[in-house]
Amino acid sequence: MQMENTSPLDTDRAAPWTADAASVPHPSSEPPAAAVPTLRLRPRVLVILHWLTVVCLVLAAALILTRDQVAGRSLRMWLLEGHRHAGLAVLALFFARLVYRVRLGRLPSDHDASALARALAALVHLALYAMLFVQPLLGWALSSAQGKPVHLFGATLPALVGADEDRADALQLYHQAGAWLLLALICLHVAAALWHHFVLRDGVLRAMLPARRR
Repeated sequence: MQMENTSPLDTDRAAPWTADAASVPHPSSEPPAAAVPTLRLRPRVLVILHWLTVVCLVLAAALILTRDQVAGRSLRMWLLEGHRHAGLAVLALFFARLVYRVRLGRLPSDHDASALARALAALVHLALYAMLFVQPLLGWALSSAQGKPVHLFGATLPALVGADEDRADALQLYHQAGAWLLLALICLHVAAALWHHFVLRDGVLRAMLPARRR
C-alpha cells in the first residue's frame, strides 16, 4: 500500500487555520487611558475682577489689623484711610462683577456634580456676593455714625447715616461680625477650589488662574 507523502509546505497551505496564535491580533487587555478633562477657561475680564477683589480684601484686612498694632495718631489715621479705600474698591468691583455677570449669563459647568453640590456652591457664591456688597456699606455707615467723613481719592462721599454714638456701637458690632462671616465664606470657597484641584482634578481652579493662558 502506497502512502501519500505530504510536505510541510503542503500542510501549511492545506490548513491555514493552524497558524501560530501569537500572530493573530488580540484586543488590548490594558484599560484605556483616563480622559483628560477639558479646561473651560473663564472670561479674562471675570478672572481679572476676581483677583482684583482678592487683592483689595487682603489689603483691607492687612491695613486694619496693622492699625491695631501700631501707635501714633497720624499713622493710625493713614492706615484707616487705606482700609476705607480698599473697602470702597471692593464695593466698586462688586458692581463691576455684577454687571458683567448679568451680561454673560449663566456660565457652563466644569464638572459633573450632583444637584446638591451645585446648590451648595451656588449658595456660597450668593452669600459671598452679598457680603462683598454689605460689608463695605457697613464700614461706610460706621464712619458716618462716628461723625467721620469718608474720602475716596480726595473726594468726600455723602454720609449714609447721621452721627449717633449708639448707632455707631451697633454698626461696629455688625461690621466685625460681617468680617468673620466673610472670612468663613472665603475659607469655604478656597477649600472647594482646592478640592476641585487636588481631588476631582477637573481644572476648575486652573480656569480661574490669571497666568493660565499662553
